[in-house]
Amino acid sequence: MPTSHHTPVRSLRDFLDVLRREGEIVEITAPTDPKLEIAEVHRRVIAGGGPALLFSKPTTGDFPVVTNLFGSARRIELAFGPRPEAFVADVVKMVQTIMPPTLGKLWSFRHIGMQGVKLGLKKVSRGPVTEAVDRPARLDRLPILTTWQEDGGPFVTLPLVYTEHPENGSHNLGMYRIHVYDNETTGIHWQIGKGGGFHHHLAEERGEPLPMTLFIGGPPALMLSAIAPLPENVPELMLASLLLGERLPRVPADPLAHVHPLIAECEFAVTGRVLPHERRMEGPFGDHYGYYSLAHEFPVFHADAVYHRRDAVYPATVVGKPRQEDFFIGDYLQKLLSPLFPVVMPSVTDLWSYGETGFHSLGAAVVKDRYAREAMVSAFRILGEGQLSLTKFLMLVDTPRDLTDFRGLLAHVLERIEWWRDLFVFSNLAHDTLDYTGPKMNHGSKGVMLGLGPAVRELPTAFTGEPSRGVRDVQVFCAGCLAVAGVPYSEDPDQAKSIAEDPAFADWQLIVLLDDASVADSQADFLWAWFTRFEPAGDIHAASFDVRRHHLAYRAPIVFDARMKPTYPKELFPDAAIVGRVDSRWDELFPGGVPHVERPSGEPDTGPQISADTRG
Repeated sequence: MPTSHHTPVRSLRDFLDVLRREGEIVEITAPTDPKLEIAEVHRRVIAGGGPALLFSKPTTGDFPVVTNLFGSARRIELAFGPRPEAFVADVVKMVQTIMPPTLGKLWSFRHIGMQGVKLGLKKVSRGPVTEAVDRPARLDRLPILTTWQEDGGPFVTLPLVYTEHPENGSHNLGMYRIHVYDNETTGIHWQIGKGGGFHHHLAEERGEPLPMTLFIGGPPALMLSAIAPLPENVPELMLASLLLGERLPRVPADPLAHVHPLIAECEFAVTGRVLPHERRMEGPFGDHYGYYSLAHEFPVFHADAVYHRRDAVYPATVVGKPRQEDFFIGDYLQKLLSPLFPVVMPSVTDLWSYGETGFHSLGAAVVKDRYAREAMVSAFRILGEGQLSLTKFLMLVDTPRDLTDFRGLLAHVLERIEWWRDLFVFSNLAHDTLDYTGPKMNHGSKGVMLGLGPAVRELPTAFTGEPSRGVRDVQVFCAGCLAVAGVPYSEDPDQAKSIAEDPAFADWQLIVLLDDASVADSQADFLWAWFTRFEPAGDIHAASFDVRRHHLAYRAPIVFDARMKPTYPKELFPDAAIVGRVDSRWDELFPGGVPHVERPSGEPDTGPQISADTRG
């Protein structure tokens, strides 16, 4: 069982002390290169369920690097303990039971008020982050990682980007990747639907530069609050205070330097501004979907100064094909915030986004269906709620069940769905910036599947048909659903339509057309291959359909074409030369071995490389 840690973790070094005490960190004293080498070591260790890594002698930069801080459920628990989840559950219980209020009810929840007065921000005259300052900025002193060989350069991968609303001063803290161009300028990857991007848009309309502070490091609570999918007007620093269990200390702003208040316990604070109407190519970058996101024009951040601790430690992470460190962070945030979903969306009783798909590609919910089609009210509410609005595909049921069991969920839906009525595709909508399955960046579609009420059919569990030529393999994923390996998309773009019309598949409800059907052996691999490689409006086919009251009424089998398309970016694979270097240095890097991680050897499975075309 994980060891509970109840003392607030007020800084990164507090957390490092906890990890040392619990045997959850390994220090690497051999010189290690932030360009690709550290990332390759990190990927191997996290794949083996290994510890956090402290690289004390990076070959560039003046500070140590720490990675894999949150790459296990145990380290997440060590960072936060049980208090945040218990506090959220108590707040929800109070909201649900306190009306009508009585003295007895109010008294029974007095502990919430006592905890509440501890939350918020507090001013301190000085803090560790102001111990030293480089002015002008010297970003080359930071050991910033290059994580994949085709990345456009080094990227800050745990950036805490702080901006304030140009008119009312409300703040936003978000994690938007930072492409470092030189000592004083970076790209700032403000995607659609993000608070910092809204602040920049408004400042740009006013013709004003937007002050920005890039925090790096700090309390674990700060890092997680920057990622949390909070509603637009909910301040992230308040969530950080909740996770911390006390007020968050800040050093007052320096009016002469035109900087924001600085979070006292951060390792670094890079202050500067984003000018209006300035753009520069940002990327490529190997991102959390498991592919390169391509280079596009994004705003430019001009750094004026770098405040830092004298003995600062530079935290970083590596993203790529799930599961990486961000998977554990995302799962924790979902568990923490899930009790709030029925409060803000009363008809939604449970909700889950699948980290195996990059989170935004697939969501599922248990909803109430008390009158005909009420479930679609919930669908529209979910798809209109903050970052949930970027969900590409949504499955809804009205029976309580474990949503993390996707095989069971999908079979449950397929037993109940009436395709002519219960599959919806909404075209010409906004799309997650990092998802390249749509016709161009930020443009795409959404799909909704309903599996409501009692079962209406029995599902087949074994495939005995003789498919037509071009089908290379057929695997059963779950009752009613097949994974089918077809020919490459470039050889037969219409194969999905042919399969939908093939009598060999007539008894099956759902078919996922893939490049490799063996992914059906693993729920995680199947989810990733399916939902990161298809777009609802472009890749759903059916045996037949007709139009009823402006609705496309489908007839099974339904085929989702999840093959790699020629316009998709490349899948992420490590560089063979770096793999060989880390192989040869493993005993030097880890003379005592790594807990849970076997000594790796040999070349990586590089798989097929897909050509990437710049799109729209």
